[in-house]
Amino acid sequence: MSEAIKKTIQEGRAVLGLEFGSTRIKAVLVDESHQPVAMGTWDWENRLENHVWTYSLEDIWNGLQGCYRSLTEDVREKYGVPVTKLAALGFSGMMHGYMAFDGAGELLAPFRTWRNTMTGEACRKLVPVFHFNIPQRWSIAHLYQAVLSGEDHVKDIRYLTTLAGYIHWKLSGEKVLGVGEASGMFPIDSAVCDYDKGMLEQFDALVAERNFEWKLRDILPRVLGAGEAAGALTPEGARLLDPSGNLQAGIPMCPPEGDAGTGMVATNSVRVRTGNISAGTSVFSMVVTEKPLSQVHEEIDMVTTPDGNPVAMVHCNNCTSDLNAWVNLFEEFAVKLGVKTDKNQLFGMLYREALSADTSCGGLMAYNYFSGEPVTGIDEGRPMFVRMPDAEFNLANFMRSHLYSAMAALKIGNDILLKEEHVKVDSLTGHGGLFKTPVVGQQLMAAAMNAPVTVMDTASEGGAWGMAVLAAYMYEKAEGETLPDYLEDKIFAGQTGTTIAPKPEDVAGFDAFIERYRNTLPAEKAAAKGML
Repeated sequence: MSEAIKKTIQEGRAVLGLEFGSTRIKAVLVDESHQPVAMGTWDWENRLENHVWTYSLEDIWNGLQGCYRSLTEDVREKYGVPVTKLAALGFSGMMHGYMAFDGAGELLAPFRTWRNTMTGEACRKLVPVFHFNIPQRWSIAHLYQAVLSGEDHVKDIRYLTTLAGYIHWKLSGEKVLGVGEASGMFPIDSAVCDYDKGMLEQFDALVAERNFEWKLRDILPRVLGAGEAAGALTPEGARLLDPSGNLQAGIPMCPPEGDAGTGMVATNSVRVRTGNISAGTSVFSMVVTEKPLSQVHEEIDMVTTPDGNPVAMVHCNNCTSDLNAWVNLFEEFAVKLGVKTDKNQLFGMLYREALSADTSCGGLMAYNYFSGEPVTGIDEGRPMFVRMPDAEFNLANFMRSHLYSAMAALKIGNDILLKEEHVKVDSLTGHGGLFKTPVVGQQLMAAAMNAPVTVMDTASEGGAWGMAVLAAYMYEKAEGETLPDYLEDKIFAGQTGTTIAPKPEDVAGFDAFIERYRNTLPAEKAAAKGML
């Protein structure tokens, strides 16, 4: 088998997907059967600088090159060959944010990531103009906020893109985005798979008195659907990706996507009435809808699949960061006692303990807000734990309260989608770090959503694998073959997974927890104001 894979790599028939997550950059190389044959990783972390969550350009390029180098080292170790050519290549990244460039290609302001919650004024003014929900993390919200704040750089903008679009541009020379990622920059008209023309004109009218030299469409990336060609790796791009010089230019590249789009692909959730939940540093759910929602909901974002179908998305800025911090504290305690611990075992033990807890957490309450949380109206994060004096304060309830907290904002958004809008969902698939421990995250998420949740065998491959699949789709799709059919017939045929249905007692317990969670939110807001 390894000889066959070695030949695939040597002959340039392997496909590479690379994704910039919030805390890890991951590369996955797949063979012609779309199975991962090598992987590379690079850990990184955003920083809060001058009240802005950001990564520097140096962070980005060190991360890209480090991750790719890690992949090639894995290939050499397993197969004894260098990577010199590929059949196709694709990049994805954490969705949305703000990267603005001048005419010389210079970054005009620090990269503003999805985690920032500084654009509330812009969103409040854009929503009634567009009659469309504009989340704080979207690129158009950041742009308009910069306009409202009188930031000097705005007049000099000649290109506005996201992290995935930036990487793709520098490696291919093409200023393009996949439609799924573009839908996090500006609203999309799914009928034409492009930015909504009327809303573009409304925005230009809104800023007309500023007399900028640009029109909005002129500075946004060109929109492409899944399967379309998006350029090729240039000689300069090849050197940027692989400074060793082994990688050859000319590799076809697919449209860059966001991590929401790759999550949909990695879980076979691009067909109408399917959905997925990605739970890691942030958490979001995506449900492909049959029709538009009846009204605008600030808690629900309307984006698209990588092939342009409308998707109702509930995106929450916070998920596992506070959970991880508590596990790190328990690990430190164990080390002080002289007990050697395996981190994965520690996570598993603590997560499993939560299953024996009181279903409503026995009077314990937790908020996992490392950063602001627009879904619940929190502008700035302060992780917080509160309990009643007579609470059942034990490890099981403690862990369950933090697991519930990791899902609480998501549940609030989806209660609107499923209970008020009556959106129909045939299947929900979970992926991401929260689901690594078997059963626990899956069972509690089923309670949050009051719907069965499936974790597939390929879920651990994540978005980088999903990006590789999108690149493969561009490279090998048959004429007229849709993305849903390609995934169903060529990627997931025969795949197995585990499905857990919600338990009525868990659903009732989570509902009781959420009622107290909502009632205690003023304390979280007070903590942000008082703890400076």
